[in-house]
Amino acid sequence: MIFDEPTAVLTGDEVERLLAIILGLKAKGIAVLYISHRLDEVQRLADKVTVLRDGRRVGTHPGRTLSQMDMAHLMVGRELSALYPAKTATPGREPLLRVRHASVPGHVRDVSFTLHEGEILGFAGMIGAGRTELFEGLVGLRPATAEVELRGGPLTLRSPRAAMEAGIGYRTEDRKGKGLLLHETLAPNLTLSALGRFHPGVWLSRRRERAALQEAVRDYDIRLKSPRAHAGQLSGGNQQKLLLAKVMLTNPSVVVIDEPTRGIDIANKAQIYAFIQQLVGEGKACIVISSEMQELIGLCDRILVMRQGRIQGELAGQDMTEKNIALLATSGAPTLEETVA
Repeated sequence: MIFDEPTAVLTGDEVERLLAIILGLKAKGIAVLYISHRLDEVQRLADKVTVLRDGRRVGTHPGRTLSQMDMAHLMVGRELSALYPAKTATPGREPLLRVRHASVPGHVRDVSFTLHEGEILGFAGMIGAGRTELFEGLVGLRPATAEVELRGGPLTLRSPRAAMEAGIGYRTEDRKGKGLLLHETLAPNLTLSALGRFHPGVWLSRRRERAALQEAVRDYDIRLKSPRAHAGQLSGGNQQKLLLAKVMLTNPSVVVIDEPTRGIDIANKAQIYAFIQQLVGEGKACIVISSEMQELIGLCDRILVMRQGRIQGELAGQDMTEKNIALLATSGAPTLEETVA
């Protein structure tokens, strides 16, 4: 049996069930080839680990001899002592974005939160908790009601265009279905959200478009064989970086990033984490929606946990633990570890 990234969109409980099934197959004498960027799963399952980098095999080792850090080192070709960059930005005191009583029919009920300049705010929760639907509603991708203020002024966000013009950028979780035109070349994919900058007259300026692509390739380290390649020919990590560059081309002051590292390798994860920390260091604010609890803990200043369309609680500082996030995501009980010890 060959499994290729089988847990990319599964919840924690579903992952555990799948891994148990795979171990059961092994016990029956069935050979398993398991392809994954999730090193903890590889470590739990593999008797033998082969690591690829840039299309070449860099090593094959007995699984029991490799730690996750060893695998990461082989994958990126250098020591990777710190996956998450230091939190150097200091959030401002006054809210940059304020959302009150947001509701999305069938998904979200009466959600309120604030976001400060220089802050990374995480949204956690189980699949179906309403995280993605909340922000699709706020940026005009689905019907919603909310009171929204940006820099103290009221906003009416009835369309994605209105959100972009107000300074709110949204990077979708579905890069292949909603974020990129996979059968189109890279430059149109990059500039589609900011066409006003590239057609000052009647005609589209291909020269400006090419220059923007060259800048994005340099600034976001997008690896490509040719600028004429189609978006679908890029690796998952490079598609994620192209999509982030596309959102940032509109120069937003608030950036919403849904599942920033889904299905990409650890080296590209580290780069995207660094890009996020860089943008808040420049005075922007970022909202990160993620199903990976450790990702939220490593990146965010605060974490809001959603359950059944509502915010169940807020975690900050030492209270940002996987246990507390899981408790809030799955029950209405008090969640701080010292209250349940």
